[in-house]
Amino acid sequence: MTALQFPDGLSDIASRYDAILCDVWGVIHNGRSAFAPACEALGNFRKAGGRVCLITNAPVPKAQVVSYFKPLGVPDGTFDDCVSSGDVCREELSRRRDQKIWRMGVDSSWEHDKHLYEGLGLDFVPPDEADLLLCIGLKDQANENPEDYREELAFGVERGLTMLCANPDKQVRVGNQLYWCAGALAEIYEQLGGRVIYPGKPHAAIYETCLSRLEAMTGAPADRSRILCIGDSPSTDVRGAGRQGFDSLYVGTGLKEHGADFRAEVVELLAAYAEQATWAMTGLRW
Repeated sequence: MTALQFPDGLSDIASRYDAILCDVWGVIHNGRSAFAPACEALGNFRKAGGRVCLITNAPVPKAQVVSYFKPLGVPDGTFDDCVSSGDVCREELSRRRDQKIWRMGVDSSWEHDKHLYEGLGLDFVPPDEADLLLCIGLKDQANENPEDYREELAFGVERGLTMLCANPDKQVRVGNQLYWCAGALAEIYEQLGGRVIYPGKPHAAIYETCLSRLEAMTGAPADRSRILCIGDSPSTDVRGAGRQGFDSLYVGTGLKEHGADFRAEVVELLAAYAEQATWAMTGLRW
């Protein structure tokens, strides 16, 4: 296994790759504003002939993810395409139109709105009538804790319901604050003995969708050895890349707040998750 390396910028390693699968939250923006150096780096990679497909666990379709880029300051030239966990989740829901569905974590926020299932003609019912549990997140991300849902989740496990987890992330950073996500509820559900379907990272379905999009752009099969995954999460971005046989670049602008000794901290962080990234940088830059 090759030791983790620390390039000064993406330009140091860009020639090794034909395509990048890049996380969104924590890499190109923090939910409040864009990270200009990261956007510039991806733009420069594209100008040199590379392809960039954004890959996010946001539980909404691509159109909603992209609609927030301009207000945040993410330039149009940053990416070629975008695939969300919401896109893959909609595909799974479309195959389950005959099932009665219990929704968990629906509110009026952009992450939890109706775009995830709009137009699919699904039948939403109370928990005791459901065939499937669709977990979008906590009802109140700012003030609730996943443990608050343990009893409610136990009811679903007792009924033998499969959970479809729209966002496998456990937490996301918005500005300077961390918020709980659907993945934290799914973790409890599995601890209780429940079965969970994950449409997002680090699981295979979202990567297969990304590869199909890349192949549609180029007209040729993707060479996995020349694909780089970029992200801020050892448990989703780095782990997902490793499972798919892709190289990975960990960046320290997301979930984890790093101190002065970035290199030592990253080595320790990845070891704690039993994961190995190919590269690491304090933040994505050219």
